[in-house]
Amino acid sequence: MGQTCLCIVSSVFLPSVGGIQIVIYEQGRRLLGEGFGVRVVSSRLQSLREYVIGGLSVECFESMNLGFRLGIPYPIPSVSSLPLFVKNIRNCDIVHAHGHPYLSSFLAAKLARFYGKPFVLTQHNTFIDYANVFNHVERANDLIVGRETLRLADKVVVVSNATKDYVLSLGVKPSCVEVLLNGVDLDRFKPMVGVRELMRKKLGVLEDDMRVVLTVRRLVYKNGVDTFIDAARVVVEDMGYKNVLFVVVGKGPDMVSIQRQIVGMGLERNILLAGFVSDGDLASYYNMADLFVLPSKSGEGLPLVALEAMACGLPVVATDVGGVGEVLVKSFGKLIAADDPEAMAEAVVEFISVKDKANNSSNELRAVVEERFSWDRNVARLVEIYEELI
Repeated sequence: MGQTCLCIVSSVFLPSVGGIQIVIYEQGRRLLGEGFGVRVVSSRLQSLREYVIGGLSVECFESMNLGFRLGIPYPIPSVSSLPLFVKNIRNCDIVHAHGHPYLSSFLAAKLARFYGKPFVLTQHNTFIDYANVFNHVERANDLIVGRETLRLADKVVVVSNATKDYVLSLGVKPSCVEVLLNGVDLDRFKPMVGVRELMRKKLGVLEDDMRVVLTVRRLVYKNGVDTFIDAARVVVEDMGYKNVLFVVVGKGPDMVSIQRQIVGMGLERNILLAGFVSDGDLASYYNMADLFVLPSKSGEGLPLVALEAMACGLPVVATDVGGVGEVLVKSFGKLIAADDPEAMAEAVVEFISVKDKANNSSNELRAVVEERFSWDRNVARLVEIYEELI
C-alpha cells in the first residue's frame, strides 16, 4: 500500500497566528512522521501562493477576506480558486477540514462527496457571542453553510464536550461525533530555570515583591481583555494591591480601545501591553508570571493558551465558557463567571496573595498536563480515524 495522501483545508494557516493554525501544524507535522503525505489548502494572506512550513506544503487560494479588521476572519474563496480545490481534493485519499462555518470547508465537503473521498471535519469553538448584529449573521451562516458542511462529514471531531453539544444542536448524528482533546507542545512549554528573573528584568519588573498576572489573547471582544483590564482596576484601586503588574500578550483590532481604557483608569504603571510575542518567546512569559488569566466571554472550545500555561506550571483563573472547565485542573486553578471583573479580581487576589511560588505545585500541575494533553496521543487516534474511513 502506497503513501496515504491527506488534504487539510483551513480558512487560515500559519504564519497567521491562532489556535486552529497551531492545531493543524502540530497534527500535520506528526502525521508526516506517521508516513502521510500532507498538503494544506488555505487562504492567501501573504504574497506567496505556495510555501513550506515545518515540512508541511501549503497552497493558497485567492479570497475576499471579509471581517478581518473587525476580528472576524472569514475568507470567501474566489471563483478562480475552484481549480485549486478540485486538484487537491481529487488527488488525495482523505480530506480533513477545520471549522464548520467556513466556505472553504463547505466547498471541501462538497468536492469530497463528488469525488468519493472520506471527509473529516474538526470543530474547534462553540458559538461566539459578538454582542451585535454579527450574532444574527453567525446563526444564519450556521444554518445555511455550517449545518450542510457538518451533514456531509463522515466524522466530526470536536475538542471538548461543549463543542460536541454545539454541533449536535445543528443536527449532527451523535454516532458521527468524537471528542478528541487538543495537546500541548511539552518540549517548548515547560518550567524553565532562571527565565523568571531574566524576563522580569527585561520588562522592568524590578521590585522583588511585584506579582505578575498574565493573559495571552487576541484583542477582540469575545476574548474579554476589557474585563481583564476592569479586574486590574479592582485589584489595584479597590482592593489596594498596588504591586501587581497585569501583562497582556497579543494584538488585534481592539488595541486602541484597550489603550484608552487603561489611560482612562490611570493604570499605566500596572498594565503592560506587550503586543505580539512569537511562539518561540511565549514560554518565557508564562515562566515569568505568577498567575495566568483566561478572560474569554464566549466561543471557547479548548483554549490552547490555558494548556500552555499549565504545562509551564502556572495556575489558571478562567471564565466558565465553552470547554474551559473540562481542562482546568481544579487543584491549580479556578473557574469564574464570564464578564465579571469583581469575581475575576477576587480570584486573582486569592492566588497572588500567596507570597512564594510553590515549585512543588508547579511540578504536580506539569505532571497532570503531561498525562492528559499529549499531541502524540491525539494524532495516534486521528490516524485510527483516517484508517477507519479509507
